[in-house]
Amino acid sequence: MKKVSLFLVVLLVSMTAFSQSFSKVERDLILSGPETEMLRVTQVTDSADLKILKAVSTDINPKDKLIPVLAKRMYLAMRDPARPGVGIAAPQVGINKNIIWVQRFDKPNEPFEYYVNPKIVWRSNLIRKGAEGCLSIPDERGDVYRNYTIQISYFDAKGNFKQEVIEGFTAVIFQHEIDHLNGILFTDRMIEQLTFKEIPLSETIKLSLESETKR
Repeated sequence: MKKVSLFLVVLLVSMTAFSQSFSKVERDLILSGPETEMLRVTQVTDSADLKILKAVSTDINPKDKLIPVLAKRMYLAMRDPARPGVGIAAPQVGINKNIIWVQRFDKPNEPFEYYVNPKIVWRSNLIRKGAEGCLSIPDERGDVYRNYTIQISYFDAKGNFKQEVIEGFTAVIFQHEIDHLNGILFTDRMIEQLTFKEIPLSETIKLSLESETKR
């Protein structure tokens, strides 16, 4: 128990110590309009946007005062009636910082929640294949393999550090959005998985065991 507690303390200190502030460009973008106005969603069809989408994002101080403002404008972009989604990552609004929104289909009333500096710390060998789309990739969908169960660490909206085990479709959304933070698009996963090997467990339920680990 002491070793686990010490590990969490070291993890917390390191995550805070190596976090970065928003750049001037990012601050200007976040404050470019009122909190009631959504930010524009970056698109792979725009070269400048694609550069942001393919960049690796960095941690941010979970107590940064601009996070709630960014989160509100991200939420509005995600829930745009013209193209509503179930998740969004900060690079999708032009900010290369580790912040995501996810709809929690595994909770009562299926709430939307945002997470700061989320990390996947464990993945199951059990995987599932399902269709995915992306707000930043218009008019394209495809099947992607995702781990059925994951364990994540993150800071919540109040700045509290937490760890949680998540499974099913909600775990798929977390993996999709955290991929965005690492500059990975679902279309990249589709290409990567062209030679993917699996061991089917059932003909009716599309669950498999991963035969070769590739991250």
